[in-house]
Amino acid sequence: MRSRLGHIVGLIAALLLSVQAVLAAPQTVYFRSADGRTALTGYLFQPSKPGPWPAIVMLHGRGGPYSSNDNEDCSFVGAGTVSPCNANTLSKRHAMWGAYWSTRGYLALLPDSFGPRGKAHGFGRFTHGDPDRADVNEISVRPLDAEGALAYLRGRSDVVAGQIYLQGWSNGGSTALNVMIRQGRQAGYRGALVFYPGCGQSALLASTILTTAPIAMFMGADDEEVSPALCQRVADRSRQAGSPIDVTLYPGATHDFDEPSSRRQATPGNQAAMNDALVKAASWLDRWKN
Repeated sequence: MRSRLGHIVGLIAALLLSVQAVLAAPQTVYFRSADGRTALTGYLFQPSKPGPWPAIVMLHGRGGPYSSNDNEDCSFVGAGTVSPCNANTLSKRHAMWGAYWSTRGYLALLPDSFGPRGKAHGFGRFTHGDPDRADVNEISVRPLDAEGALAYLRGRSDVVAGQIYLQGWSNGGSTALNVMIRQGRQAGYRGALVFYPGCGQSALLASTILTTAPIAMFMGADDEEVSPALCQRVADRSRQAGSPIDVTLYPGATHDFDEPSSRRQATPGNQAAMNDALVKAASWLDRWKN
């Protein structure tokens, strides 16, 4: 029965990708980072049914929001410029999740933290020490972008201001955890879905997360880029301190296990993890709304 359910969910994910391919590209929007200086570019996946809607902000990883087939020669992305990095060339993962949330009645916003700072090309694997990443880091820069996205959505009349959630992958996952650390016990994001984040001292503002907003973490046991064990220890300490954090660890899954490309999904553990994560992520948001 479980195997059959996984197969069905996999078919749903494939259908979403095919639907996304024929639909119009997400809307391009512009808003300010909470740093007060940076004009961010964002991509808005809008539900078909009338609003107001709950919303989710999606934080890309170190590769940036765009497909690796298109981003090599990209630098600046912003209002009034033409770039091969745009709403039509988002990565398959971001397109899949944006379509997934919009079909479930959520307004999904994908901010680009790199393009407005001249780094739309993103960064390759194992580039954690690259000095060019310093001015787009997950500790002091990108959390302000997420806070700017929250303010932008709260200002829209078609968004339910008290039902805005956060989702992040890898570097974006670490950013999401730092947003929750900064938020603490104040009202802000209603909850966070965090996929395979870096949890080391150089990635997080604190080794214990103190928050009243719930966090669900999704990690691959065979992750080749970050340490699931470190994240598990952070989650354990945070739970002991009273923070509501859930952890799902997928056996045989690697980094980027929910990247729907055929190459990434050729790993059996990744396919099972992606199928399960799609169901669980939606379940968490539905639960947090009530």
